[in-house]
Amino acid sequence: MKLKSLVTIVALALCAQGVVAQPKSRTQTKAEDSKKAETSLSERAKTQYTAQMPAPSDVVWKRDIYRTLDMTKEKNAALYYPVEPLGDRVNLFTLIIHLVAEGKVPAYEYRSDGNELFTEENKYKVTDMLDKFYIYYEDKGGKITIADSDIPSGEVLSYFIKESSFYDQRTATYATRVTAICPVLHRSGDFGSETTKYPMFWLNYDEVSPYLGMTPLMTSSYNNVSNMSIDDYFVRSLYEGEIYKTANLQNKLLAQYCPTDTAMRAEQQRIENELVTFENKLWGIEEADTTAVTEQKPAKRPVTRPAAPRNARANAEPKTEKKTEPKASARTARTSAARTKSASSNQTLSVRRERR
Repeated sequence: MKLKSLVTIVALALCAQGVVAQPKSRTQTKAEDSKKAETSLSERAKTQYTAQMPAPSDVVWKRDIYRTLDMTKEKNAALYYPVEPLGDRVNLFTLIIHLVAEGKVPAYEYRSDGNELFTEENKYKVTDMLDKFYIYYEDKGGKITIADSDIPSGEVLSYFIKESSFYDQRTATYATRVTAICPVLHRSGDFGSETTKYPMFWLNYDEVSPYLGMTPLMTSSYNNVSNMSIDDYFVRSLYEGEIYKTANLQNKLLAQYCPTDTAMRAEQQRIENELVTFENKLWGIEEADTTAVTEQKPAKRPVTRPAAPRNARANAEPKTEKKTEPKASARTARTSAARTKSASSNQTLSVRRERR
């Protein structure tokens, strides 16, 4: 009996020693995994709450476009209002900054070349990002909280987004999807100087889309029902954005090779037309060629007939017109009949007088 108790005590001591003897890195990894499991969605939930599936990598054609969304435009106002949370309604930046602060969605550094790079080395440390843009926060034992009044959502007046238009040969489908999004701060100096734009960070849209799918959005001032989510808004391309860059070999912005505003608008329109033309030709829709010169047929000359000779005109018999007597009206007929009757009656009276 004593031997059994001794063996049990020794076994418990070894187990306790094994737990204590675990490396510090392993313990830290387990703590991070448990924290991540608490804050992030499962893979099943991610597919349930998003309307956009990841774009396939093996496609035969793809075009990447970078656009800037101006929040002062009417079509984009649904992403800006309400500036402060109103019930269950929040604007896009308020939602994003809470997700980043809580560790649910990673933020990636905005590089000097403007390209997004979704790698582990390019991830932002949350506190470094908040300190860089002077956003006040509270760190309570590693848990970062930000009050809604401290979120500068009113200063985020534009966003950069990256679109990928592609043709999937396996499913024979053409689609355009948002793949990255970046909020841009608009801040002026202390003495009211010119407003400066500060791109904050890139977000992988596939990582943030499940949370966007759970956030309602009101898109109309005439219908106050929130009948779609922010994810639906992006999937249906209800926004309005101007092209400022395309993926090219030299990695140039449109502003770097368009010297004037007129040239910039012409280049933007040319790129838009290229996308529309590719999609139309993909499905066999031919557009009318307005540049072709149409041949103009010569106008027909009026046909002149030779005039008839004068002798023929003189010998030609004149046409006789039939004269039609006007018919007497019924009233005239009645008057003449009455006169005839009165005359006959006078003759009869005169004959009777002679006999007498």
